[in-house]
Amino acid sequence: MSATAECSALQVGKKAPDFSCQALMGDGSFKEVKLADYKGKWVVLFFYPLDFTFVCPTEIQGFNKHLDQFNKLGVEVIAASTDSVYSHKAWTESSLGKIQFPILADTNHRVARSFNVLIEDKGISLRGTFIINPDGILKSAVVNDLSAGRSVDETLRTIQAFQTGKNTGCEWKPGEKTL
Repeated sequence: MSATAECSALQVGKKAPDFSCQALMGDGSFKEVKLADYKGKWVVLFFYPLDFTFVCPTEIQGFNKHLDQFNKLGVEVIAASTDSVYSHKAWTESSLGKIQFPILADTNHRVARSFNVLIEDKGISLRGTFIINPDGILKSAVVNDLSAGRSVDETLRTIQAFQTGKNTGCEWKPGEKTL
């Protein structure tokens, strides 16, 4: 399947693109990570442009800070950029501290391209946040341009809304009535 066909296949309500990619793990090791490894679990996959930048560390640290909340909801968090695992390791060790979730090293750009967030001429990704349910179905896709960081709280709220299994109105919050 061509890259164009893969990108056009990305659609909320359909199967999320499978991937296999080298990653920096929370313990500092490198490991091949596959979406298939997370079958049966909720997944938040978020892309960021580059290591050693200004907005990106706020997002990585934001997801890391809220990781316990994600885990209580049965959600696994995975980050991704087009940097290498060595760049990820140097960045976390020099600036970020211990990050407790995998950071994919999408150096061949296949994962970013399949999720339709790759800026081809720059070789970096937009800020994409993807929520995938335990059956591997893409439930949410939110993509920001490079300058605007995302809301971890909104990602958590959206997962909780999906996990009700019911319709939720605008500004719905956990504990409120569903529709």
